[in-house]
Amino acid sequence: MRVTMIGSGYVGLVSGACFADFGHDVTCVDKDQTKIDALKQGKIPIYEPGLEALVENNARAGRLTFTTDLKAGVADADAVFIAVGTPSRRGDGHADLSYVYAAAEEIAKSIDGFTVIVNKSTVPVGTGDEVARIIKEASPDAEFAVVSNPEFLREGAAIDDFKRPDRIVIGGDDARGMEVMREIYRPLYLNKSPIVEMSRRSAELTKYAGNAFLATKISFINEIADLCEKVGGDVQDVARGIGLDNRIGPKFLNAGPGYGGSCFPKDTLALLKTSQDYGAPQRIVEAVVSVNDNRKRAMGRKIIQAMDGDVRGKTVALLGLTFKPNTDDMRDSPAIAIVQTLQDAGANVKVYDPQGEEQARLVIQNVEYCTSPYQAIEGADALSIVTEWDEFRALDLRRVLTMLKEPVLVDLRNIYDRAQAEGLGYKYVGIGR
Repeated sequence: MRVTMIGSGYVGLVSGACFADFGHDVTCVDKDQTKIDALKQGKIPIYEPGLEALVENNARAGRLTFTTDLKAGVADADAVFIAVGTPSRRGDGHADLSYVYAAAEEIAKSIDGFTVIVNKSTVPVGTGDEVARIIKEASPDAEFAVVSNPEFLREGAAIDDFKRPDRIVIGGDDARGMEVMREIYRPLYLNKSPIVEMSRRSAELTKYAGNAFLATKISFINEIADLCEKVGGDVQDVARGIGLDNRIGPKFLNAGPGYGGSCFPKDTLALLKTSQDYGAPQRIVEAVVSVNDNRKRAMGRKIIQAMDGDVRGKTVALLGLTFKPNTDDMRDSPAIAIVQTLQDAGANVKVYDPQGEEQARLVIQNVEYCTSPYQAIEGADALSIVTEWDEFRALDLRRVLTMLKEPVLVDLRNIYDRAQAEGLGYKYVGIGR
């Protein structure tokens, strides 16, 4: 099949490379000439394990190409995926669909013969209807079908998620369009990955509902962690105790500093705005968003409290800045609010992240960026682990103890054993323990 991806960002590039790896002929289109030139040279604009090799192999095989020429990229395509950004709109929090609609209008002028237009971007309910209207208005004689095919990729594990998905959701009512989608995903169907077909609006809502539910699990266990601290429980024991119930499951029950990234903050907010527009309040999701927003600065205050309530003139070492490990994504990372809270209280901050420094420098200023965890720790008054990168899981705690001015370890990811740390002489502060 001939597949075109409009947008060569995270979703478009990963999806395009994986489709090419299945044997499809894929063209990735982007307006950013610098990005396209870099991709042609094998330079990947994002950090995602395994993506560089996947792009290189399929580009070399001729199955994956890059261009800024949308017309040429779309003309012979069987399916055109819209994978552009839908950031939260300033002022009201609605998803900004301007890039989606602009892409639809350009696509309309370029398609030749029956073409499936696929909304891969995360979009509110009804967006597919508007895309169809735009294309029909711009090109009345065009033969096309608009389908919703939301992505469910976890940053840091996107390739595996694409190739071994829990499910593939396809929303549409055009028989020809649905058959094209089945053929595109046929390699996954042979691996027993279920294709779930539904209406276009149901598919659009499935993406938001799924992310809102996962965000709910995170905020829920974080509030349970707060209760554990008050009553003398251990949230890790509680999480295991409820997670072994098959109706609940263990995933997304790791207490921490709150969720961030490109999906949960944006999608929960967009779902709330949609619910307001349709007069169907989502009060649970409202609480989830509020809990998460308040939690991030609370984690900064937790560090301050561990340092006896006064950090003015003191230095705090933070390990991990990205919102999760195995990515360089800093969007809505808890680290941003934590650093700001510490700085507002007069602390100096040293930081280290294995992949996130370049993106972090765009949103976190007036800190000392270090090249290793031990450089960040050296001479600090306290150490806090914010993101659970693998290289932080086995720090030499005896060595760290000699490098800190005070033996304070604030473990916001619960990756160390309290008894072990306290046995070495640390003042250990975890989450919900």
